[in-house]
Amino acid sequence: MVAATELGGQRQQEGGEEVVNYLDWNNALDVLEKAYRSGLFVLIIGPKGTGKTTLVRRFASQMQKELHSVNFSLRTRESHLVGTRTIEKGQISFVEGVLVKSMRNGTMLYLDELNAAEADVLLRLDEALDDRRQLVLKEAEGQVVKAAPDWFVIATINPLSHVGTKELPPQLLSRFPVRMRLDYPPEELELEIVKRHVKLDDAHTRDVKHAIQLAKSLRDAAAVEELYYSPSLRETIAFAKMLAAGLAPRHAAEVVYANAYDQWGQVEYQKVMDMITSIFGGSGR
Repeated sequence: MVAATELGGQRQQEGGEEVVNYLDWNNALDVLEKAYRSGLFVLIIGPKGTGKTTLVRRFASQMQKELHSVNFSLRTRESHLVGTRTIEKGQISFVEGVLVKSMRNGTMLYLDELNAAEADVLLRLDEALDDRRQLVLKEAEGQVVKAAPDWFVIATINPLSHVGTKELPPQLLSRFPVRMRLDYPPEELELEIVKRHVKLDDAHTRDVKHAIQLAKSLRDAAAVEELYYSPSLRETIAFAKMLAAGLAPRHAAEVVYANAYDQWGQVEYQKVMDMITSIFGGSGR
């Protein structure tokens, strides 16, 4: 059974195993289960830090499925998915990649940030995802790998505004007929998620509520391209942890939120500092 500590979740013991206590605020687990029972692959769309990975891990735990994962980037190659030939003591052998292993074993395959992959990688993946659910291994004398009947694939993509992302080819998009949109939770639920990670007293709870308001304003500004960066739930949790460690609220907001914007220049940074001042006041640290 899979377990993880991620956004929107925490580790807890259950039956001797760790499972993710995921806050399923938009009924996502039910949609995933129905897609799994129907044999339909799923695409989860949403900005970074909204708990996409946590959701997938929680679902794998719920279904008691082994999870294989690939985090895509420009450096991901076909060999990572399919495998590669190796020579050891004069013998040539083929070492299977994560895609082939997952297909053979009928595990759950998690394709994270799929729209950051290169075209040749997507083309090879498309072969495995079509209705035949098979892959011809040109790297292994044309061996044909057929997916186990219970093989299941979930992919996630970030919006095109994220650096390094690109549009998915239409034929690959069609391999994922169930599409889920995962956004940031409402403010009261974001507070509940934070409380699952950090123990808060009344004063800290008030400050975290202010930080959530700040994060929402920054996300809204980034959505209309007034700012370059949209803070995730990770920042809210980090803010709460810094408070719990004894840092003053305004200073915590500065080091967690504002300083990230300094890389885009003084104007961008000052915009965020002005927002922090309006929420936390102009006092020092």
